[in-house]
Amino acid sequence: MSDVHPEQLLAEVAALPPLPGVYRYFDAEGGVLYVGKARNLKKRVSSYFQKNHGGTRIGHMISKIVRMETTVVRSEAEALLLENNLIKTLNPRYNILFRDDKSYPYLKLVSHQFPRVAYYRGAVDRKHRYFGPYPSAWAVKESIQLLQKVFRLRTCEDTVFSNRARPCLLYQIKRCSGPCVNLVTPEDYEHDVSNAEAFLRGETQAVLAALEQRMAQHAEKLEYEQAAELRNQMSALSKVLHQQSVDTASDKDVDILAVKVQGGKACVNLAMVRGGRHLGDRAYFPTHIEDATAVQDFDDAADAAPPQPVEVQVLEAFIAQHYLGVPVPPALITSEAVSRELIDALTEQSGVRITAVHNPREQRRLWLEMATKNAEIQLARLLAEEGSQQARTRALVDALDLAPDNLDTFRIECFDISHTSGESTQASCVVFHHHKMQNSEYRRFNINDITPGDDYAAMRQVLTRRYSKLAEAGRDSPDASPPEGSKEAKSNFRLPDLVLVDGGKGQVSMAREVFAELGLDLAVIVGVEKGEGRKVGLEELVFADGREKVYLGRDSAALMLVAQIRDEAHRFAITGMRARRAKVRVGGSKLEEIPGIGAKKRARLLQRFGGIRGIASAGIDDIATVEGISRELAEEIYKALH
Repeated sequence: MSDVHPEQLLAEVAALPPLPGVYRYFDAEGGVLYVGKARNLKKRVSSYFQKNHGGTRIGHMISKIVRMETTVVRSEAEALLLENNLIKTLNPRYNILFRDDKSYPYLKLVSHQFPRVAYYRGAVDRKHRYFGPYPSAWAVKESIQLLQKVFRLRTCEDTVFSNRARPCLLYQIKRCSGPCVNLVTPEDYEHDVSNAEAFLRGETQAVLAALEQRMAQHAEKLEYEQAAELRNQMSALSKVLHQQSVDTASDKDVDILAVKVQGGKACVNLAMVRGGRHLGDRAYFPTHIEDATAVQDFDDAADAAPPQPVEVQVLEAFIAQHYLGVPVPPALITSEAVSRELIDALTEQSGVRITAVHNPREQRRLWLEMATKNAEIQLARLLAEEGSQQARTRALVDALDLAPDNLDTFRIECFDISHTSGESTQASCVVFHHHKMQNSEYRRFNINDITPGDDYAAMRQVLTRRYSKLAEAGRDSPDASPPEGSKEAKSNFRLPDLVLVDGGKGQVSMAREVFAELGLDLAVIVGVEKGEGRKVGLEELVFADGREKVYLGRDSAALMLVAQIRDEAHRFAITGMRARRAKVRVGGSKLEEIPGIGAKKRARLLQRFGGIRGIASAGIDDIATVEGISRELAEEIYKALH
């Protein structure tokens, strides 16, 4: 292998120390290929370059390595944590990767004389109290409803709470005790808050005992109304506990993890028990399974260790990545046995002693069986959806008589124009490849310097802006590279296999002119023309290269895909146009972004000049005449709007 790698790289490999650490491999474009950890960096990394691995997956990866980075650490636990931090940050091609673009929701008790209970997602602030995390927003909201029914805690914002003159509807239906108008004493409300916290921690029997004691005290003092309220509270709590069929006193906080692998795909199902209550579950689907497991098997062989089953590799990758930014409960129940090293590293990181059990009994066994069944169902759903998505892509390719090299990378870009009577014209470009819409690659284009309402001119402008750099860089070559310093990814910097425009002959003719001027392939342009009566399902496809129109048929899988992409382009254009129009009409975010411009000064400016356009057309001297606007601030406003 030495003849295909730079001498500097091989010299770095030879100079590595025999210490624990983490290594990263990079390709020629600077992309991260693989992140790995090792007890002995020198031994592990050297094993990659000692022989020719041929056309295997591991050989394919090694042939791409041109650069390497390493970090020496003090222990294997540190190496494991750093490895998975880097995997989440760098998104390497040959590691099992779990994506989670959503933070977990919490139930929040907001600090106040009368604390309110609220749904919360985001960074935790120590001055408030938080319970969770919960697997879904639904689980949080259900818990809030329970607290309202049993403990009658308020949910209103502080601004509403401070300005109430009489109790709201929630008080009337016995979901709030009315602290806003002093219908409950601070002491009694604090009792309710304390009991609610104990309930969320799973201390249900202690809560019932405390309520019973307070009820007896009120009864002794002949305070029968207060005693009756507490009796009703106990009854509501007992009913809730009875409904929680998986409630248990022995397990307060537990995570149940089940993994299933099939057809090159995997699913990890995470179920959460918090405060003794089963809160539901969430499914995760990792990427890069086959490539990553091939590299992992190579690492095991290099260490003379038996290869791990794929299920174990996936589950350990999930545990290591998932719990980096999420509190770890003291007990994990797993469908596969995971390494002691991993659990010890989590214990060291969290400061909480963590145990993992993979052959549970009694209630825990039932939880694991539920989680395993859900993993099977979710994985079957994913495989069915992906099968249908691939079938739609294939149907469209066949209907248009195309022959892409790789159906998975078949790329479609679709354009739509949106405006309101010519105002705030925007074009949208949405992208489809790997059998699904790629939201991160969507683009919006503000259209300027055209006659208002001229959709043809708008289409000419957006297509020219989208593809002119591509034409300059290398025409329609798949090997074309983005300009130096461009943010465009190389993988996206190529002519799509299909360019859809929402419109008939007119829009297609405009697209044809642009592509002809740029020297790009006309055969990729297809217009989506409304059918007779503009009815959905009767659309026809119009081609720029002179082919006859194609009617796909109302029930065609190809038409369903075209309609989905077209509708997504329209939605994306409409939302962008509305946002832009709102900025123009209301006064724009540009004013809000200028330091020194608050609500009062913004209102004075808009009132004086009649809107953002009026301010933009005014001179510095005119702007400076507005009360509270200095000459310096007027200059800043003028610069921001021009």
